[in-house]
Order: sequence, then structure tokens, then C-alpha cells
Amino acid sequence: MSKQAVVGGDFGQLTDTASAFIEQNPLVLVVVALVVLLILVVVFRNGPPRLLRPKGARFVKQLQKYDEVSVLMHPNPDPDAMACAAAVAFLADSVDTNATLQYPGKIRHQENRAFETVLDLELQNIDNASELASKNVVLVDHNVARGFDGASGITPFAVIDHHPGTGTGTQFTDCRTDYGACATILAEYIDQLGYEPHREDDTVETPLPRELATGLLYGIQSDTKHLTKGCSAAEFRACSYLFAGVDEDALDRIANPQVEGEVLKIKARAITKCDVNPPFAVSDVGDVEIVDAIPQAADELVRLEGVTAVVVLGSQNGTIHLSGRSRDDRVHMGKTLQEVVDNIPMSSAGGHARMGGGQLSLEHMEGIGPRKGLNRSELVDRLFDGMAGEL
Repeated sequence: MSKQAVVGGDFGQLTDTASAFIEQNPLVLVVVALVVLLILVVVFRNGPPRLLRPKGARFVKQLQKYDEVSVLMHPNPDPDAMACAAAVAFLADSVDTNATLQYPGKIRHQENRAFETVLDLELQNIDNASELASKNVVLVDHNVARGFDGASGITPFAVIDHHPGTGTGTQFTDCRTDYGACATILAEYIDQLGYEPHREDDTVETPLPRELATGLLYGIQSDTKHLTKGCSAAEFRACSYLFAGVDEDALDRIANPQVEGEVLKIKARAITKCDVNPPFAVSDVGDVEIVDAIPQAADELVRLEGVTAVVVLGSQNGTIHLSGRSRDDRVHMGKTLQEVVDNIPMSSAGGHARMGGGQLSLEHMEGIGPRKGLNRSELVDRLFDGMAGEL
């Protein structure tokens, strides 16, 4: 007889014995059922166990612990970051927690300024950690605080992000690097909690404010180039969920703001000064009044026929700003810019595969510092080498 047959026979005998025992002692089954029920009541008395709750509910549970929180965006916040901060404030308000939305740097891009104005967001600018409204900090759209004095000492209790990095929250962390936008994560939370996007004349039990639905949708669109780059299926699901609540007039006003003449001049300068070494391009636009025109110029140049990756650099107040774009699978722009500025004092860079940015101190670039620097012409050569994978 085979081993399987023996095992099968033993199992059959065991089943028959158990059935006979239960038939003879029905009260045993009742007792077992009551014990199981009691265990379930104890386990679920405060709602589903933590690991079984949707992440949105778990996050709100953490917000509920505090009377006040500071929702911190990354420096020079974009629509994705601002939408996430607004969503956290909405969730905080649902559990009577006061949320202050704060950011370092400036809101410069005309699209970003329009986003803040049209959606009537209340955002506070900070230069120092002492200006944080609360020691209870939520980081959105980045996972390590940066860009202001004392940032390195910030320990957030919650982190919600979609960028690579090692930062975590002491109580809650949700970093999804496969997502195209952080706003997608917050849209999922709101959906999980049962809020309903709606048209202006609709009546729903748990309404999602139309301004927030509009902001989250635009945050997703802006970080994915209108759902054409870096998307996951989650972005499309989130947009489908939010669509019913979008204010189309507000969306149009955000997406099509007036453009300052200086921005157009810098874009034109980027084109005329563009140095092309196929399939890569670098353009040094010199001194600029509007730093945010640099990434806008990069967006334009990467569309040039025959160019698959581009970096635009410009300077303001002693700092060179780099902005790169790539549609070349061989060029991870964030890592490329990190390699370019490696070992240059007072420099930083990073980003995604398709886009990246960085900053360098002109003073340290020129060799004043603990290590040898390089001039602007050498920096341009180094950028070409970086994109070619020759560093």
C-alpha cells in the first residue's frame, strides 16, 4: 500500500472518529463555537485588527492621537505635494485634529501659484524648524525633511511618499515607489473611507469637497505628464474615482495660467544656447530671475527631435540649479545627476528615472572648499559624460 493511501486512510479514520464524538457530545461543539465567538469579539472590539484595516483608516487612526499636526511639503512644492497636504488636512479635520500646511522654499512655477490660488489653499512658508506649527509632523511627497534650518532634526510620525528614499515615520509609513504620484495614495485613502466625489448639484451622504477632488486629480496629472509617464494602474483608478467631483472650470484655470515674459525668454535662451551631442543635450541659460523657468525649459528641450535626454542649468544668488529630463532607458536622470555632482562640496541632486534636479554652490564649484571644484564649462562636459554613462 502506498504512503499516500495510508495517510488518506488515517485522515479518513480521524474524521470519522471526530464526527462520531461530536454526535455523541453536541455540547462540545457549542462550547467551541462560543469560545471562537468570544475570541472574535475581543479581537474586533476596537474595529478590525491593525493589519486588516485599510491604510487610510490606519493613517486616520494615527492623526486622531493628536490635537495638532504640521503637514510638511518638500521645498518649492508642486501640485502633487500641495494636493497631498490638502488631503491630509481634510482627513485630520474629520477626527478634530488641526492641521497646518507648511513648506520651505518658494512656490514659483505659474502653474503651482495658480493651483494655490484657485483652490484657495492656506499654506505657510518656513525657514526654520522652530516655525513648525507642531512637533507632530506628517511628511507628504518626500520622506526626509529638507530645505530649511533644522530639517535634519525632524522626526515625522507619518510619511506618505512615492519617491525612493530611506525616510520613515515613527508611527506610520506608506512609500510606494511604483506609483506615479503621491496624490494617488491619498485618493485611495479617501476612497477607502467612503467619501463620495460629486457634481455641484448632487446630494451625497459623505461628500468629498470638489476643490480637493480637483486638486488631487491635477496633482496626479501634473506628476505623470497627464498620465503619459511613470503611471501605474493606480493612477487611472484614482482619476476614475475623482472624476465625478472635479470642478472643470477650476481645473482649466490651474492648467492654463498666464506665463511671465521672463519665463518665455529663458526658454528661448535655452533653445539658442543648447549644446547638442546626439542623443543628449545640455543648455546653460546663465543667470536667471525665475529659477522655476529652468525645469520648464528642460521640458521643452527634451522634445527636440533626436534628443533623448537633456539637462538645463542656470544660476541665481550664487547657486547653480540643474534640471534634467530623460526619455532614454539608458539614462536614469536622478542617478545621473547624483553622479555628476558627487564629490563637489555643497551640492545635492536626485530624482526619478525620467526627471531629476540638483543644486551646486558656485563658490565651491570654483574650487573654494575642501575638495577641487570645476568651472561651468567642465560641468557641461561632466553632464554629457554622465548621460553617456562614462563617469
